[in-house]
Amino acid sequence: MIQAQPIHSAANPLVKDLRRLAQDAGAYRKQGRVWLEGDHLCRAALQRGVLPQLAVFADSLWGTEGHNWPLGGTRVVTVPDELFRSLSGLESPARMGFVLALPQPPAVAAQAPTVVLDRLQDAGNVGSILRSAAALGFTQVLALRGTAGLWSPKVLRAGMGAHFGLSLLEGLALDALAPLAVPMLATSSHQGEFLHRARLPWPCAWLMGHEGQGVSPELAARAGQWVRIAQPGGEESLNVAAAAAICLHASAVGALTSG
Repeated sequence: MIQAQPIHSAANPLVKDLRRLAQDAGAYRKQGRVWLEGDHLCRAALQRGVLPQLAVFADSLWGTEGHNWPLGGTRVVTVPDELFRSLSGLESPARMGFVLALPQPPAVAAQAPTVVLDRLQDAGNVGSILRSAAALGFTQVLALRGTAGLWSPKVLRAGMGAHFGLSLLEGLALDALAPLAVPMLATSSHQGEFLHRARLPWPCAWLMGHEGQGVSPELAARAGQWVRIAQPGGEESLNVAAAAAICLHASAVGALTSG
């Protein structure tokens, strides 16, 4: 039987740290810890063999569901439901969360199917791209400086557990891409072959740029192939997360059919 430590005070130092982790997009870097909130994210971590340093439950959930969680020797704390709501970053608090150690960044894998994120600002876009990458066989995501924090709470929620199936590096300078030995591809609204007609290399690295400015000129210069996404509806451009999903899917299908 897991013994949980009850905490009742909003002034407790741990509660203050949890509130920062849950509500401040940059707190994970300062604390070296990551906050996962909700059943889906926490189970996604456990399914990948990632054990939390700490599990936090609202009293109402711990009393009914706590015994269902395979937490081993993980430290567990419980807090009143109102206190959990005060630290949560969600409009509808999920009543439980995990604290994980911030993963150490791996080395760049030269031959890995890769997505490069260049100064993407919107956390929802970043998380959605991570989700598409994990689903479509891209195993590495490299985020250049200026991109929303990969382990921030909003990106984690949008990623829906994809983080735990990917090799993630963030805060990179452009020179950090030097070890990549796969072809780099980029999209454009005015140059390159249409995506549905193009022969796509595999593995490869897709370059996804800033929502308004696109890929920087310095990064664009490294692209060996440009493609356009057909837009028969006539809109000027696609949301970057939608464009990424289309491009990654085209690569995945190409890899399957050529193999």
